[in-house]
Amino acid sequence: MSSPEAPASASASARDLAQIEAANSTGRIPVVFIHGLWLLPTSWNRWATVFEQAGFAPVLPGWPDDPDTVEDAHAHPEVFANKSVGQVADHFCDLIGRLDRKPVVIGHSFGGLITQITAGRGLSQASVAIDPAPFRGVLPLPLSSLRAASAVLGNPANYHRAVPLTFDQFRYAFANAVSEEEALELYGAFAVAAPGEPLFQAAAANLNPWTEAKVDTHAADRGPLLILSGQKDNTVPWAIAHAAYKKQAQNEHAVTEITEIPDRGHSLTIDSGWHEVADTALTFLRRFVDPTT
Repeated sequence: MSSPEAPASASASARDLAQIEAANSTGRIPVVFIHGLWLLPTSWNRWATVFEQAGFAPVLPGWPDDPDTVEDAHAHPEVFANKSVGQVADHFCDLIGRLDRKPVVIGHSFGGLITQITAGRGLSQASVAIDPAPFRGVLPLPLSSLRAASAVLGNPANYHRAVPLTFDQFRYAFANAVSEEEALELYGAFAVAAPGEPLFQAAAANLNPWTEAKVDTHAADRGPLLILSGQKDNTVPWAIAHAAYKKQAQNEHAVTEITEIPDRGHSLTIDSGWHEVADTALTFLRRFVDPTT
């Protein structure tokens, strides 16, 4: 897939390029993990270990300008501002294009939306979108989603800002299905600021024919797709995930499936039950991709 003469993207960090080089050097099929808002690539570290043991070459790229650590993110939250869905999607498509082998892609929340965009561009062998943010054509807008997004959408000035979550906001939007003690641990270990722009884009996607929050659901080379939905997710509840599934299921060229994970909230990729979700994703991907070949 990669082109040795391709110039480095302005948004590709040395960390990202080193991971791509390492994945290419293994000769294995890469698995690209795409995080969502309020998290960093390090939120996938445990997943990377599981998938590496299964024979894949894990790649955990950041969004443009992502800091290396939660501590760095807290020190410089302003670096998250002004990142649009289109900019982030192009960033990940550029990075995927540098891999020697076509990867599988796994994304959570807005990373799940980006995962579907990359699949629609024919860049992945198979994909898993976990509690994915909505795209144009996904119509449900549950009250819990509006409340979860109100930390950003409640102030139009947040469009160009980096917005952190308070613990109470994180508890509702991410960690509602775990104990308060675990929620506090997750908040301290993982929560960082996030750009406001993608939330405004997703909220207005069905009103804007030119929105960047759109997915080619009919692409012939989209590949198999699994959508995972946490049963207790306030941010991306079943209504949104299932509406995305119904749009994707119209694809006549590839398998589309949806699975609900019982008793799980939006933190399902990072909380104490993450391994069940990782195993579900891995089981699906192994049906279509043999990482040993």
